[in-house]
Order: sequence, then structure tokens, then C-alpha cells
Amino acid sequence: MSSRLVAVFWYTHRGSRPFGNVPVFLKLLILTVATEKTDGFNRFMQSAAYFNYTVKVLGMGEAWKGGNVGHSIGGGQKVRLLKDAVKDLADQEDLVILSVDSYDLIFAGGPEEILKKFQQANHKVLFAAEGLIWPDKRLADKYPSVRSGKRFLNSGGMIGYAPYINRIVSKWNLDDNDDDQLFYTKIYLDPLLECSKLQVSLRHSSRPCANEVLLKFGTGRVRVRNTLYDSLPVVVHGNGNTKMYLNYLGNYVPNAWSYEQGCSHCDDDLVELSQLKVNVLIGVFIEQPTPFLPEFFQRLLTLDYPKDKLKVFVHNNEVYHEKHIQRFWEENRNVFKSFKVVGPEENLSQGEARNMGMDICRQDATCDYYFSIDSDVMLTNRQTIKLLIEQNRKIIGPLVTRHSKLWSNFWGALSLDGYYARSEDYIDIVQRKRVGVWNIPYMAHVYLVKGSVLRNELKERNCFVLEKLDSDMALCRSAREMGVFMYITNRHDFGRLISTANYNISHYNNDLWQIYENPVDWKEKYIHQNYTEIFTANYMEEPCPDVFWFPVLTETACDEIVEEMEHYGSWSGGRHEDKRISGGYETVPTDDIHMKQIGFDKEWLHFIREFISPVTLKVFAGYYTKGYAVMNFVVKYTPERQAYLRPHHDSSTFTINIALNNKDVDFQGGGCRFHRYNCSIDSPRKGWSFMHPGRLTHLHEGLPTTNGTRYILVSFIDP
Repeated sequence: MSSRLVAVFWYTHRGSRPFGNVPVFLKLLILTVATEKTDGFNRFMQSAAYFNYTVKVLGMGEAWKGGNVGHSIGGGQKVRLLKDAVKDLADQEDLVILSVDSYDLIFAGGPEEILKKFQQANHKVLFAAEGLIWPDKRLADKYPSVRSGKRFLNSGGMIGYAPYINRIVSKWNLDDNDDDQLFYTKIYLDPLLECSKLQVSLRHSSRPCANEVLLKFGTGRVRVRNTLYDSLPVVVHGNGNTKMYLNYLGNYVPNAWSYEQGCSHCDDDLVELSQLKVNVLIGVFIEQPTPFLPEFFQRLLTLDYPKDKLKVFVHNNEVYHEKHIQRFWEENRNVFKSFKVVGPEENLSQGEARNMGMDICRQDATCDYYFSIDSDVMLTNRQTIKLLIEQNRKIIGPLVTRHSKLWSNFWGALSLDGYYARSEDYIDIVQRKRVGVWNIPYMAHVYLVKGSVLRNELKERNCFVLEKLDSDMALCRSAREMGVFMYITNRHDFGRLISTANYNISHYNNDLWQIYENPVDWKEKYIHQNYTEIFTANYMEEPCPDVFWFPVLTETACDEIVEEMEHYGSWSGGRHEDKRISGGYETVPTDDIHMKQIGFDKEWLHFIREFISPVTLKVFAGYYTKGYAVMNFVVKYTPERQAYLRPHHDSSTFTINIALNNKDVDFQGGGCRFHRYNCSIDSPRKGWSFMHPGRLTHLHEGLPTTNGTRYILVSFIDP
């Protein structure tokens, strides 16, 4: 850590007098060193406040000269500050001092527990212990052997009576950038310093300062438990690689979250936005072919935030998407305060593009927030930006997951090599069984960063480009190294991630093929908005006996299916000879294209099972369809090629017939007549389907199309 602060905590506890036998009230003074209010420091102070400690701050605002202790030796400045603070307390025999780090430490118990554990140890000074020796490995042989526990001194935690602490730190005469742990280690090991007279020892079991613990959920309270020693640590210190685990523990301890109360700190320090409207730069990143991109931009457009406070930066790495961006830009370029597009011709790497977008905000003093969003994020909550700003975190992202999957935009833990590891609470957070604002080591896809953070802690432009790391991992490592906490919130339903895997862009309308990969977005785009009312409000008609008429496809679906067929272009011509079918002969031919011909047969059968079969069960009670059809095709009626279809039965148990365009707009005439009932339907509705028995009872014909072009989609189901 590169900065420290001193805090003072007072507490009285009846115990034995350290220098005699007369009982007195002991006082507890907790000292911690820091020079700025980092996220870690604020968390430390929050845990202290929970236990009603009184805090006095020393050293705040002082320049840190103690070196980069996260990567090399240093920290001597801490000893100097401690020396100055303790010398005036040296005569207070009833004062116990606990000196701890603050950036990577939380309290898990109260002052009474600290004093009790210290007195039970029966030493004048105790240091925390750890399993690795630092910084001089040559001193390892001088350490006494231990039967169990940690062997080596850890300067992150020291507790003792004030006179004895003073006798130790008063020996400091080195520079601020010398190493504090080496200083304490030499005192502990050097017999010439009469350490034994000072009664200095190590807490080998690390009970007061435990580095390896699990959560213990009680009624209304969460503690940490050292399973190795079966103890409940009062102070939890996460130095080195364990800092990320401390962040995990800090999501719960001492009172951050519990099953009974939920999140206790989620409403702390909220920003009120009713009057304040801050400037936000939205960075959009299209790094691979992405389905439903026009819908992505429409969701961006409908975000509930003043558009005159929004600037947009778009990086598009795909030539395929240039038409989508161009269309959106032409229609909405004047909606936002500014709109900048960087295209594939710039040949930027993903990291370079993300650096560019973030740096636009960094260099603009009026940019209050940077909102980064990838094209595979579908935000369904129009309040997303407001909700994230209100939470008042330096970096925060909304939880988004893939539909019905555990895949999300965050990791709850990291493996030793810095990649994904599943935290104990990951599934509960993803499934929103635990709701709150969570400190996590990695996030991607969508997040909000304060502009002030970009101009301070993350002021280096090259956040997204680090050797051998993906851009998102590079940013997260940069934030972790600067002590900036990253949060994910699942307090609201924000939206979802879509899958870009297996997205084939060789078709004319590629999203049609996404019914398997992204079923929710496929349904929103292609299934009629009133479809569910078939089941909730009996929203259907029966214009002829056992001929049911109901909405199923959107206008977009109808248009794209027609476009796909016309793009394919090989209409059959309505001839009897037909190599596409078994036997090569069609008795009642139509001018059509089969779904198999455009590679859409598998997807269409899935559509039948998902959206037609439930309707079948409703209207033909007791019949359970297999949802299978050999013949799925689009028919094209024109006065010049094929205007009508003669009376016939279908080779099916039941048939669906979906109108794909509008009568009196795209064509005149047309319709269907059922002979047995002398009943005609001559005004089909675009996106609505007929469903009727295929063979035996419903002889029918296609009425003549007199002008224009009529398209219908037909499936012979359960042949």
C-alpha cells in the first residue's frame, strides 16, 4: 500500500493491572496509518463505527514517502508516525495499543474481545504472524520453530501496553522508505536488544489477525471463523494476495449483509439526483458480430436520462454492422449532446479502442461519469444510469446474466493465475437470492466509472493494455492495484447478456436464426405482442368452424421472412414436378420456397414446438402434438404466376397458415374458403395465423389474388 492514516479508539475494560496486582480500567487505543481516504480506509472506518469506536485521525493528507510496499520494501513512514504518536503515551500503564493497517483490514469483533484475547496471551507485546518471511529470507533460520501455526512476523498487526510499544518504536532512526517489517523482525530476533525483557511474541495462531477464515452466519450477525484454530477472529487482515478474499468477507462482516436484514450499507451515501443531472459519456463497443444490434441501440435511446447530458462514443470493429450504426446515426445524431463513431477502418485493437473511449472522459473536466457498455448487453431497465449514479461508488456495474444461465458480467473470485474462480456466494448473487452491492475482483461488459477517478487513481491512459491480458482483465487489475474497489449491484433487474457465439452473418436477416442462442430477444423481436393474451384473455377468433385465428408473428418477423425468401430467390414456379419432395411430384403445387432451402427448417420446427403447440392444446383439447412438420414453406401469390390454389386437403393432422403481408396495402383479393362450411376468410391479418384440421374435414382453396403480391407461410404439422 502506498498510503496510511492514524486512528485512535478508546475503550475501558476491567482487567488486571499490567505492572501490579491492583485492578484498574484498561483503555484500548487503536492506531492505523494512512495518508488518504481510500476505499479500503473507508471500509475500515465503517467497521470501526459499527463497534462504536472513537476515532482520531493522524497523518491524513501527508505525502506518502514509504515506497511501494505492495511490490517492494518500504513502510518506514508508518513507524515514524507511530513513534510520534506513542511517545506522549509512554507513561500510561493502563493503555493497550493495537497498531494495524487500515487499507486491508476490518474489525470483526468489539474492543472487549480484543482486550480479552490479548490478556489471555499473557505477553506485553504481540505481533501477528504469517506463513511467509518478508523481506529478508536469510533471516528464516533465526526464527524459532513452531509446532503449529504461522512462524514469521507480520507487521500489519501489533498489540501491546503503551510503555512497551514506545520502547520498540522509539528505536526507529531510519528513513521513511526503509522497511517497517524488517525493523520489527530484527527487534524480535536480536537477543542484544533484550527482546525477552520486552516480552515480545508472535500470535502464531493468528487469532487476533486471521488471514484465512470462512463466514459464519448467525442470527442477525455474520462472523468470520478460523477453521484451523476453531476461533472467531476480532481483526481480519488481508495482506498480499488475500486482499481479494478480504473484499469478499467485507461484503458481510461485520454487518454489511445478513439473511435476516439483507444489505445494511446499500443506502449509505446515496446521491440524490432529483435536482442534479451530471454529464455522462457512454462508450459503446461492438467488437464482434452481435445479434439484435438495432434493438441494442433502441434501448440506449430509451434510457431515462436527459439526452443533453449524454455524449456517445462508439467503437465498431465489424464492417457488417456499419449499416446498422449508419442508420441509427442518421436518425438520432442530434438527440445526444455529441455522437462520435470510430469504425473498423481505424484498425484499433479492443484495448486501444477502450483506452480511447475512457480517455475522452478523462480529458474532459465536465465529464462526471463514464458509462461503458458492450453490444452484447441488453439493458431492459431504463433507469440503469440513474440507479448506478445514485449508488455513489467509484466503479460499479449492474448485474446482467445470460438467460437461464449462470454466465454473468462479474467474477466473485480469482484463481491463483488471475482467472475465473467461483466464490461461495456467486450463484446466490446471480440468481438474486442475495441482493445487495458487492465488492468483486472482476467485471466486464457494462459498468460506470466516476470521471474524478479517471483523473486521479486511474489517470494513466493505458488501463486496458497490459501484456498477456485481455482488455477487461487489464482494467480490473489496474483498479485493484490502485486500491479502487469495483462493485456489482443486483438490487434491481437491469437486463441480460446475449450470446454472440455461433452468430452466422451469411444470411440476409441473421437474427431470425437466434431462436436457440438468444430465445428471449428472439421472442421480443419476432413474436406478436398479444400472443400471451391467447392464454390469459382467450385472445383469438373462430371465423369458421374449427378454424382458429390468432396473433403469432410481429410485422418485423413477417417482413424479414419475406426478405429472406426474396433474397434466396429460387421460387418453385408452381410446377407439379418437384425434386424437393418425396416422389418428386406435387399434386397441388404452389409457387413457394421451403424452409429447408434457406437452412431455417430446424429453427422453424423449434418455433412450432414453442409457440404453436401450446395453442394447439388450448383449441384441440386432449390432442398432444408432436410439433413436427416435413412441409414448411412460404407461398407467393401473384396474378402473373399463381393467383389462386384449387380446393384440396392438406397432408397434415392440422395446418397453420400465417399471413406475411397486408391486404389492400400489398395486394388485393386473396383469402381462404372452406367448402364444407361454405365459409370464407377474405381479409387476412399480417402476423396472424389460421389453425385448422388438415385432412378429411377442411377441404379449402386459396382465393384469387387480383393485384400485387401476397405471401403466406404454411406448415403441415403432424403429417
